Amino acid sequence: MEDQAERLREIMRQRNEGQDAGEGGQALAHAKEDPSPPKKTGSKKLADPKNSTDSKGPDSENRNDSSNRNDSSNRNDSSNRNDSSNRPPASNWTGSQDWNGSENRTDSGNRNKTRIITITSGKGGVGKTNVSVNLALAYARLGKKVVVMDADLGLANVNIMLNMIPKYTIYDLIQKKKTIKEIMVETEYGISIVAGASGLSKIANLTDEERQDFIDELNKLSFADIIIVDTSAGVSSNVLDFIAAADDAVIVTTPEPTAITDAYGIIKIIASEYDNLDIELKLVVNRVKNATEAKKVADRMTHIAGQFLNLKVDYLGFIYDDPVVSQAVLRQRPFMVIDPRCKASICVQHIVGKMEKEELKPSGGFTSMLKRLFGKQR
Repeated sequence: MEDQAERLREIMRQRNEGQDAGEGGQALAHAKEDPSPPKKTGSKKLADPKNSTDSKGPDSENRNDSSNRNDSSNRNDSSNRNDSSNRPPASNWTGSQDWNGSENRTDSGNRNKTRIITITSGKGGVGKTNVSVNLALAYARLGKKVVVMDADLGLANVNIMLNMIPKYTIYDLIQKKKTIKEIMVETEYGISIVAGASGLSKIANLTDEERQDFIDELNKLSFADIIIVDTSAGVSSNVLDFIAAADDAVIVTTPEPTAITDAYGIIKIIASEYDNLDIELKLVVNRVKNATEAKKVADRMTHIAGQFLNLKVDYLGFIYDDPVVSQAVLRQRPFMVIDPRCKASICVQHIVGKMEKEELKPSGGFTSMLKRLFGKQR
């Protein structure tokens, strides 16, 4: 801490000797020296010093206050940044090593905005839940705090994929028997899950008071960086509502003709049920033999959706038909854990990397998602 304070004083001394233009160049230089990963908004964040929370960079809040320029206690307090007591139990998987306490995060900018990703499919058996769980683990490896919410109606199986038997589910939350923190379970892989149940089908029939209580509880999940909602297959009203409330809706299909037809069917229903849908529809082709097969399926889907539905569907990527996946399912462990270097794992990491490069639209975060979910307009 003394070295950091000394370095800070040196930076401030050089800044006082320079001109205003020099200050901007110095801030940019220190930003380039920062070993932490670049923020999602790229150069815009570098150009906006107000959003900088890096302990090595200039203090944007006290930039013009000479009395506060050399106060290192506001930026080097390890008790506010490295409090290990807020971390879940360490696991043998690297994903949990980057888990950070939510109270140590800043509240400004898209860095701390909760991203809602809904995973769905037109047909069952295409590997939707497997994709959801392993996407969550890939995000956790990037240091994200991830919650997987099982929104399957009566056929909840996220916990089965992880060989877990949750004591409480969303049904207990709706019945006001438990809080969201009491039903949320931390896994050994550095992610948390909210187990689903048949009681989720009652969301549409809640009274105003019950709905508000439910929203208040779900809003407590806003500490997460990523919330992945694993819906049931098909086109039930709850599935459509979770899709419409998401920042990104990922539709999973396979090269099978029936899966392709059903995937197009759900895209068609989304286009007809919701007006002015402001979400990103994305396509993942699962269980492919090669990249060429996946591209043919994706090209067909995106072309038809654009031509006949006037709806843009982005091709997010594909996942190989990897024997490691079936082995992982039998062992009730994610294939990202069984073999992080297998073809399927690499594909999932590529998909997450592509999503992280995309600019997240300002939508109000998780609170806005809840308003869209319960106050939707069709």
